Amino acid sequence: MSELFRPAAEWELQSMIARLAREKRGIEVVGHGALRNTGRVASSDVVLTTSGLKGVTLYEPTELVMSARSGTPVFEIEQILAARGQMLAFEPVDLGPATGAPGGALSIGGVFATNFSGSRRIAVGSARDNLLGVRAVNGRGELFKSGGRVMKNVAGIDVARGLTGSWGTLAVMTEVTFKVAPLPQTMQTLAFVGLPDDLAIEALGIAMATPLEISGAVHLPKNCAERLKVPKLKGVGQSLTLLRLETFSTSIDERKEKLKTALKVYGNPIELDPEETFGLWSEFRTLSVMPFSTDTSLWRISTLPTKAPEIVAAIQKFMPSVAFYDWSGALIWLEVPAAADAGAADVRRAVAVRGGHATLIRAEPEIRSTVDVFEPLKPEIERLTRGIKSAFDPSGLLNRGRMYANF
Repeated sequence: MSELFRPAAEWELQSMIARLAREKRGIEVVGHGALRNTGRVASSDVVLTTSGLKGVTLYEPTELVMSARSGTPVFEIEQILAARGQMLAFEPVDLGPATGAPGGALSIGGVFATNFSGSRRIAVGSARDNLLGVRAVNGRGELFKSGGRVMKNVAGIDVARGLTGSWGTLAVMTEVTFKVAPLPQTMQTLAFVGLPDDLAIEALGIAMATPLEISGAVHLPKNCAERLKVPKLKGVGQSLTLLRLETFSTSIDERKEKLKTALKVYGNPIELDPEETFGLWSEFRTLSVMPFSTDTSLWRISTLPTKAPEIVAAIQKFMPSVAFYDWSGALIWLEVPAAADAGAADVRRAVAVRGGHATLIRAEPEIRSTVDVFEPLKPEIERLTRGIKSAFDPSGLLNRGRMYANF
């Protein structure tokens, strides 16, 4: 069992990493464990957890900005924000329940380390787009700061955003500063029934092209829609194409009617009230439609919305699957049967032909240790990535092998 390090302060974390760097000991960086079953299995001598670095260090509701230590649980942050009528606009996704890790254990550092964002990304951008600044310790044990409390034009490299999506391979974040947003006054969802994948993506595209400020655009084929728990949709027995409207109470009915008019050729939708809408989109934040099972593997595929149905259809020629289209089709969560390579050969071939990239989210550890979990790097990108890794972590100690096998 690996030795566990749990710093309670930034200076202590810095001291620990500096000592481990001198000893050339590989470090697995974790938060509360929500993401430990994703990515490749890190090659490490010790485990360093940021779970002791908790607490909000700055909150200015009128400025819509907050700073928090990296190990602060997301649910605690959202409770503080909700009490002031605010939220994390990009809806961070908790992968724990879908990967067999603890639910509700996602930390704010983990959110920015992975850059996984929810359905509202189509309206407000990703986690990276909402990050303002970061404090972190690199693989040498050096503390550094990037960014601040306001969004500014950046000359040169934006280090804070560069760390976003690096999965703890470059530095260990100790504190993050990010934008927050007001909660919408009200929300409603329109659910169109029975559309095939290609027509559903077409409908979502038309909706997104309107000025009606859609904040969620999702399509669930029948075998995925059957997994929903919201009572009004649970027994429909057909595919569901879902559009969320969030706005002021005085204008939501007008916008809803305009959206129905724009999409009238796709049928009469089922309407969900604010409470039902909140419950439905909360399901998507925990990927409850892609429940954990050792009998299946889960892929996350980014592509052009118009190519998404083609990719799913191409993969289904070789294996059964369950698809969940988010971001108006630009993001596909795809469940496939467990196999020796998690279906990697067929998934990557389908994506390569049509454009995009695929990440293996759920599979047994031995599979994640032997196949490419992240999209394989082109030679020129690999050279750049290795150069950045060397600058931040010259001995390759932080989350070694977590993203790519050879560094």
